[in-house]
Amino acid sequence: MVPVFVLLVSLLMAFPAWADDALSVEGWARATASKARNGAVYLQIKNNSGAGDKLLSSQTDAAKRAGLHNHTMDDGVMKMRPVDAVVIPAHGMVTMKPGGLHIMLMGLAAPLVKGASLPLTLKFKNAGTVAVVVEIMGMGAKSMTHKKKHTH
Repeated sequence: MVPVFVLLVSLLMAFPAWADDALSVEGWARATASKARNGAVYLQIKNNSGAGDKLLSSQTDAAKRAGLHNHTMDDGVMKMRPVDAVVIPAHGMVTMKPGGLHIMLMGLAAPLVKGASLPLTLKFKNAGTVAVVVEIMGMGAKSMTHKKKHTH
């Protein structure tokens, strides 16, 4: 009985390692003006597994709230709206970018400064909690110039 128990405990402890390969995340944010209260983070999330997943929420100590948002066209006017979750299809990828999906940072504790980094915690339905660090690019950045990949 003891060897079976040891085997089961070993398998359960190994599970997070299996889950870690399911997602890879790259991210960046734009620098903000000194008095800005809000900012945005953009991610590229690649799902390497055969099962879909959902990004449910995000948080950071750099802001009071970090919510999932999307820009949509409504009667010819671009509007930003919160979204409940972001679906990452099996063997698929989601790219958050300016003018589309993003993580809105509301109530920044301090300005986002070019060259600094921002710790972010992401909560996924299947992959669980994933900690990433995103690089802060210049104010006019349109994408990452230096890619930092986090595999989870």
